[in-house]
Amino acid sequence: MSLPHNKAEEIPFLRSGEVASSSAVNVQTLRYYERRGLLAPPDRNSSGHRLYPPHTVTLLRMIKGAQHLGLSLDEIASVIASDDASASIESLAKRRVVEIDAQIAELRGTRYALASYIR
Repeated sequence: MSLPHNKAEEIPFLRSGEVASSSAVNVQTLRYYERRGLLAPPDRNSSGHRLYPPHTVTLLRMIKGAQHLGLSLDEIASVIASDDASASIESLAKRRVVEIDAQIAELRGTRYALASYIR
């Protein structure tokens, strides 16, 4: 099966199913991310099928990785929209570390309180 191409740039485009399977998300996730503005609206071929540039797979993997680190889609969207993604990521990471440290302190307090009931 040959992939559709952008004639002007000769970049192969991927259809929704190809992007979804390559990035381990489902097609509904692609459409949701489009609605949320995380993905640019894709081009469409003459049959109306969505055609994504190859870098979409990399972007989706980055989004999923950031989610696994605890970042919200709003935070991820701000990084994507940022003029300085590195600074934006660093700022989010610092804030997330502070949040995690607070959660750890709270859990230690809870653990200490619970341990006082154990003989």
